[in-house]
Amino acid sequence: MKPEEILRIVDAIHRDKNIDKEIVFQAIEAALVTALTRQYGESADIQVAIDRGDGRVHGTRDGVEIDTAELSGRIGAQTAKQVIIQKIREAERDAIHDEFEEQIGLMVSGVVSRFEGATATVTLGATEAILPRSEQIPGEAFHPNERIRATIFEVRKVGSRVKIILSRIRPQLVQRLFEQEIPEIADGVIEIRAISREPGYRSKVAVISSDARVDCVGACVGVRGNRIKNIVEELGGERIDIVRWSDDLQVLVPNALQPAEVDEVILCQMLGRGIVLVREDQLSLAIGRRGQNVRLASKLCGWDIEIMTREELDQQIERAVTGFSSITGLDESLAEKLVGEGFLSYDDLSVIEPDDLMEMGGLSAEAVDQIVVEAESRAAQAEVAAADERRKQREQERIDRATAEADAAERALTAAREAATGEVVAGEPGVSGDGLAGSSAADQGDVVAGGPE
Repeated sequence: MKPEEILRIVDAIHRDKNIDKEIVFQAIEAALVTALTRQYGESADIQVAIDRGDGRVHGTRDGVEIDTAELSGRIGAQTAKQVIIQKIREAERDAIHDEFEEQIGLMVSGVVSRFEGATATVTLGATEAILPRSEQIPGEAFHPNERIRATIFEVRKVGSRVKIILSRIRPQLVQRLFEQEIPEIADGVIEIRAISREPGYRSKVAVISSDARVDCVGACVGVRGNRIKNIVEELGGERIDIVRWSDDLQVLVPNALQPAEVDEVILCQMLGRGIVLVREDQLSLAIGRRGQNVRLASKLCGWDIEIMTREELDQQIERAVTGFSSITGLDESLAEKLVGEGFLSYDDLSVIEPDDLMEMGGLSAEAVDQIVVEAESRAAQAEVAAADERRKQREQERIDRATAEADAAERALTAAREAATGEVVAGEPGVSGDGLAGSSAADQGDVVAGGPE
């Protein structure tokens, strides 16, 4: 290769493949070293350098300079070509990897090109990415040539290629959509502090405004809900609760549990748990369908949240004090202290920090170890009992269902027999006490109570 040809190749690859010129120079140098090593043997110490300015090649073998004509000739031309191609591919792969790795968590827009099973291949400019079924919102379906938006979830090298994995189920997608649809968030006036999400069903987004004149919740909803409506449509109808953020958990927890009304929040610092008291009529609303509302609120706040009524709390406190007091080495006063810190079950007590228990009760390390061991044993017994109770309940539910189905089948059979014969089977609905089908007290000459005499 002549010097000017080398410079031309480097420049062309740099422009076409967006690969740094230095990487291309290094690839050509490595190719020439490989070609010369195959000629002179593995034991030869080959060094090759290309002048970045004029493209001239300089090389040495065992410290002796190699003739320029030999370097520029056709020695190992095929080998050199193969090595250059390989190096360029690796450099191209690395460039794509680095480009998309910097975009992890960001939203991209692409076009669905094809499907392999349930996995969609999405074209992102000149690069392809995949959207696995596991990263798609439950229930959504795409079609070829459809444009979709997703976040880049993972980028990794696989051989000579780069595997880019997209996602539509991560909280980052909700955040990027908010940034796109709500100018106040893009400008930094409103900040998203936390997001909890169950994709396809419900998300909670906690926001706060740095400008007292800007209502963070109202700005996110938009006039007549037009802003949030666009986001909900992009997420396939996923419900989105916008929560006003507060650094005070006494304020944040009730906000996160909306639309339920909260009476009181009791924070158990040692357990990182919040006990939330609600009225009986708010209990199911606070918990949500299959526990969804309280589960999302817990993720949003970063605390375990337990919902109960005042009566349930009083019952748990009474049981806990009685149960803890029966543990060897744990008196009633210490039991009351533990309950006051939010320890309401043997399971809670089994995970207490020994140093905390020693400090609270003035106990020795040996006494604390004994208490924890006994609490673990009772917690295991309680779990077995609870599992057995759940099993019995499921069995009873199966029996009840079977009984109801049998009764329904019998009623259907009776109705079918009546329709076929025109007779009513004694004892079934619509049969009078004396067995006369369809008769009434008036038909039999009796006086109906409250009727004319």
